[in-house]
Amino acid sequence: MARLLGVDIPNNKKIPFALTAIFGIGISTGRKIVAQAHVDPEKRVNELTEQELAAIREVAIKLAIEGDLRRDVAMNIKRLIEIGCYRGIRHRRGLPVRGQRTKSNARTRKGPRKTVANKKVETKN
Repeated sequence: MARLLGVDIPNNKKIPFALTAIFGIGISTGRKIVAQAHVDPEKRVNELTEQELAAIREVAIKLAIEGDLRRDVAMNIKRLIEIGCYRGIRHRRGLPVRGQRTKSNARTRKGPRKTVANKKVETKN
């Protein structure tokens, strides 16, 4: 496995797709990185030379990825929570933030179902 920016990259995938293992790099960004590094996008990671890996590393290091990006996202969410806006309240409560319905979906955010038992009706004897 090749190691790039502190992340193990899968060997058997083509380079633009293998770069998606890094947080903050999708397929389109992976293709841009490979194009700027002047590396053949059809090559697989195990076929790369050290010079090609270094070129990819030089291009990718200029982007906000991994720890820096995670910190930025966490700070943005924290800011929303602190100012008490609608999105911050939804984050605080662990509910969907972007307008999704919660009546029938959102189980992954709301957690497992909590069944409320019916009141038992007393019978007259």
